[in-house]
Amino acid sequence: MPSRRELNKAATRQAITDAALALLRSNGPGNFTVEDIADAAGISRRTFFNYFGSTEAAIAAVTFGFLDKALQQFRLRPAGEPFMESARAALVELADPMTVAPLAELYSLGQANPQLSRSELEAWDHCTAQIIAAARERSGGDAGIELDELYLRALAGSVISCGKAAMDVWFARCGGSLTPDSLSSLRQLLIDSMSLLGSGFARPDSPPAADTSADTSAAAQATIPADTSTATPSPDRH
Repeated sequence: MPSRRELNKAATRQAITDAALALLRSNGPGNFTVEDIADAAGISRRTFFNYFGSTEAAIAAVTFGFLDKALQQFRLRPAGEPFMESARAALVELADPMTVAPLAELYSLGQANPQLSRSELEAWDHCTAQIIAAARERSGGDAGIELDELYLRALAGSVISCGKAAMDVWFARCGGSLTPDSLSSLRQLLIDSMSLLGSGFARPDSPPAADTSADTSAAAQATIPADTSTATPSPDRH
């Protein structure tokens, strides 16, 4: 269990990110300062810099918060479970659609405000590093097997790309609505994107492979010469 000190630090960090998101929502990007965030969170400017280096970092932490919850669930999955199956199951465990609300709101605000692109980029980069770290942790329990660096980075990049694709589809469909139904749709799109990656992007509408075993058997029978060992010999003709 986390100590009281750790709980207090987590609460302070959450208060800062909540204040940053509220100011972003009301003032727009670039229209508030570190001092504004600190005042809204009820902390000092010095305390703010103990947690974040800039207003952009505090905003980006909104995305980190969702990822941290997902990674906590990921680390609880069985060690021998395939990575993508664990990733999908971790998202399923986040059953409350409201867990994606801050992520969805920040993404929606970013669509209308190009100035937020820097914060978004920082957030996704952080997510990539966190996924690589989680994959390394998982592989560390597999008899000392060390995953190839290319594999790790390609895997993390693919997970992030699928997550962003789910966000894009959600925004196109729902226009950034933050209703429970809309957030539930986003959660399901994130889960489905992990399923697609885990299946190697098999098309969901592809027909199953036909069972050709019977046809193969028939073809084989057709090519086997008839057994004439017991056939009645025809009389000699002179």
